[in-house]
Amino acid sequence: MALSDHLRELRARLLRSFVFLVVAFIAMLFLYDELLDLVLDPYNQAREMLGASTETQAYVAGATGPLMLQLKLCGVAALVVSSPFWLYQIWGFIVPGLHPHEKRWSYLFAAIAGPMFFLGVGTGYYVLPKGLEVLIGFTPEGLGNLVEFGEYFSFLTRMLLVFGVAFEIPLFVVMLNLAGVVTGKQLGRYRPWLIMASFIFAAVATPSTDPFSMLALALPMVVLFIVAEVIARLVDRSRGRSTEQWADDELSPI
Repeated sequence: MALSDHLRELRARLLRSFVFLVVAFIAMLFLYDELLDLVLDPYNQAREMLGASTETQAYVAGATGPLMLQLKLCGVAALVVSSPFWLYQIWGFIVPGLHPHEKRWSYLFAAIAGPMFFLGVGTGYYVLPKGLEVLIGFTPEGLGNLVEFGEYFSFLTRMLLVFGVAFEIPLFVVMLNLAGVVTGKQLGRYRPWLIMASFIFAAVATPSTDPFSMLALALPMVVLFIVAEVIARLVDRSRGRSTEQWADDELSPI
């Protein structure tokens, strides 16, 4: 295809994605109350766990705050709900330019990446109340704690995004093995460093400061890395790579 044809195709796919996003946004406006309850549930759970030890209350700031709250919440929800459609549009634009073996790997990645991301988001949502309890629990005795909803929503979004992306990292390791960049033996050699890096990443990346959230992120990452190593070794064996062939291999630059 000529460059102009590629640009026209890109414009058409972007337009379809935008229209679908607008439709999803309108639909989310009708589900605003349910979305608000879903977002506030971790905070309400944290309040229950704190009990009477710390008085805390969520609020919306400013005269335009309620409107911006509704638009922001419904916009993020629409972006998530419509993600399969606009990701498919991006996928449809990229796939024709890939080689057959690259398409095979990318199909595998596309089939696994989505569920892994949502598994990470679900894990983050599950541990969020505990993280909020620890953070709000630092409020000095005799003082109340007011949580501005916009700041809380940004915190929640970052927390879930970190967990979702972190669960994708071992999948990238498997894809690098399928591409011949790393081997199972190399992963085993660097396993202690990968485990340490997982805990460091979890400590730095989680917005909350409690060890529970850190462990909830680091431990699944370590398990997934070990699973990725096992898969890589099975792939290497299926390809007939002998132990002697990879004995002196070093980790290829990425």
